[in-house]
This record gives sequence, C-alpha cells and structure tokens, in this order.
Amino acid sequence: MEIFVIRHTKVDVPPGHCYGQTDVNLLNDYPDEITTFRDKIPNDIDTVISSPLKRCTFIADHFSQWYSTDDRLLEMNFGEWEMKKWDEIPKDELQNWMDNLAQTCPPYGENLSMVQDRVSSFLDELRTTDHKKVLLVTHAGPIRCMWNYLLQTPINNTFKVPVDYNEVFHFNLGATTQDDFILQKA
Repeated sequence: MEIFVIRHTKVDVPPGHCYGQTDVNLLNDYPDEITTFRDKIPNDIDTVISSPLKRCTFIADHFSQWYSTDDRLLEMNFGEWEMKKWDEIPKDELQNWMDNLAQTCPPYGENLSMVQDRVSSFLDELRTTDHKKVLLVTHAGPIRCMWNYLLQTPINNTFKVPVDYNEVFHFNLGATTQDDFILQKA
C-alpha cells in the first residue's frame, strides 16, 4: 500500500507559541499553498484520512469531500502548555520534558510514547485494509512517529526527522513491518 502523508500548511499562530491539539486556523493563503504540493499526490487515491483538527480537514477537503478523520492522527497534546509561549513555560518543566520526551508529559498532556502508540495502532489497522493508495493529512509529530515506526528506529530519534509545513512524504506500508519502507520525501 502506498501512503502519501501531508503536513498541513502554515498556521495562524504567533511565532513561539505551543499549539499541539488546539484547533487553530490556517493562514488565509492556504489554498495557494496547496498548489505547491498538489501535483505530488496521485489522482487515483483510494481514501483520504485526516486529523480531525481544521488545519488538516481544510486540506483534506481539497482532495476529497468524502474524507474520514481519525483521532490517532492528532498532534501531541501539550496539556497546560497549549497556546502558551514556549518561553513562558517554566524552564525546569520544559527541560525535564526535553530530556525525556518518551516518558515525560507536559501537565495534563501526553508524552511521545503515547503519540507513537496511537500512530502505530493507526498504521497497523490501515495495513489490514484493501486500500492501494491512501492520503493522510496530519501534523509533524505523527509524521515523525510514522518514520520511527516504519524504520523501527529509537523513539529518541523522533525530532531528528525534519518535517516542514506543506511537506509530502511517500511511504510503502507492507503486509508486515518487515515489508515497510520509506520511498521518499515527495
């Protein structure tokens, strides 16, 4: 199964803010931004699945009016840190989280292992379907977790994967994890 994964376009959030699962708007020029990657997506996609946040569903709607959403494609939940400036988060809390992303949660949020678990569950379920070409619209965190899962790399390497706005990734999801590979950044 071929999977094309899009990270949403730029968001209407002031620079330096933490906005994980907050349902923020895209910048007004997002339809123009879609043209930068539209030709990287084949026309014969079987299904489109999106994070339920509007910054992803607005993009999904440009590819199909019949897309579905899945909560497992949500960005990391930053709990009490949502919509705070990064420099307003207590330095000791932030450093503790950065030192152990896999196990440390922001207050009332989730850690990276939780995101990895839900993304892996999503991919394992998707693997059992008859789809040939799938389009996913999601966020940087879940995309990085897909890389980790498909390459079977340590979770500590998650943030070494650069994921820009508007970026398209092309994965092959095999019948088993041994058959998985990443084709390319599209």
